[in-house]
Parts: sequence; C-alpha cells; structure tokens
Amino acid sequence: MLRAAGVGVGDEVVVPAFGNVEVAEAVALVGASPVFADIDPATYCLDASLVEAALTPRTAAVVVVHRFGRPADMGALHRIGQRHGLLVLEHGESEGPYDEIARRRQRAAYLDGKLRGVRTPDWGDGHTYQQYVVRVPGNGRPDRDAFARAVRGRGVDCRVPVKAPVHRMPGFRRCVALPETERAVDETLALPVEAALTKRDMQRIVSACNALGGLLQPAY
Repeated sequence: MLRAAGVGVGDEVVVPAFGNVEVAEAVALVGASPVFADIDPATYCLDASLVEAALTPRTAAVVVVHRFGRPADMGALHRIGQRHGLLVLEHGESEGPYDEIARRRQRAAYLDGKLRGVRTPDWGDGHTYQQYVVRVPGNGRPDRDAFARAVRGRGVDCRVPVKAPVHRMPGFRRCVALPETERAVDETLALPVEAALTKRDMQRIVSACNALGGLLQPAY
C-alpha cells in the first residue's frame, strides 16, 4: 500500500514502536524512514496528538495498528491526515465470527469482575478481545515477568504480548522518548480469553492470578 501510494526514498512514515517489527520493516522496504510515536495507554494504539507532534515536512504517511481487538481513534487520526495531506493506513487483526467475539467478550467480562491486583483492560468502544491484556505494574522493578512465571506454574498459559519496543531493536534504534510504549512493554501480560475456554478454565485463571495478590514482593 505504501509503494502504491508513491511513498519512497526521502519520505517519513509515522508508526508505533509497540508491537511487531514488520510495520517498520515494510516502511524501510520502500526506502522510507519509520518515525516512532507513542501510544495511548488505554488502547495501546497510536496517540493522535503525539502523532501530530512527530510530523515533519518529510512525513508522507501514518500507519495505524489496532491492538488486541481495541481499535485506534481513527476519527482523530484521519483528521490529522486531512489537515496535513497525509496518507493514513490501517493494519488490523482478524477478529473472527461474531459468535466467537461474543464469547470472548463474555469471558473478558468475567475476568474484569473477578481479577484482583492487576489492572484489567479498558472496555472502550468496539473491543473484541483478540487478547485480554492486563497490566502488572512494577514496584521499583519489572514484576510482570515474575508474575507470569508464577501464573504459568499454576497451569495458566499466559504470555508477554510485546517483548521489546521496535525503537530499541537493531536496525531501528532511535533516541526518542516513548514513555507509554516502554511502560506497556514492561507491564503487559496477555491472559487466555479464547472462546473455547470452559468455566473451570476461567476459574483457574482467576485463582492463579489472585493467589499471587497482584504485585510480587521484591527479591533481596
């Protein structure tokens, strides 16, 4: 899509650093330079106001990535595109059939009401819960990894959704302040919410997480 729109050498494209490296690689593949903007901490998608702050005379496009089933604020991003004459592209996720989405939402609602000691996702508009991503805030160190190990030890298949921000990866290193991106990388954990999970599975997830009391004690 970038190539078809004439984006190429000398152009800049604003992209998120929270997520897969493939978007930045696609920008580099057409000869343009990726410019990283920070995310909205509730949606994990590009923050429209910070996208606008990242624009330069060389900016040709913005690539918006919807995260975990929660859409970005496309209205605000399209308005920015119109004001500055920029191409705004969307990169989404496969949502699945409606009945599957409904079951994921049902399981997410159960977790929202039962989990303690972690920050549950913001419901927001149109959330389809491709992933149910909680926050495990650190108390002076990243507790999320220790929490994840303990939860896995109790039989829950959780995972870290984004292991490293793209602006810290080889080939895309940038000296740029993206505090919400860095915080999300350190704190987020995806818990199971698939439509096939049984009530007993959901109870096991809640029991495993709540038994840890949320934050773990620091190691001395």
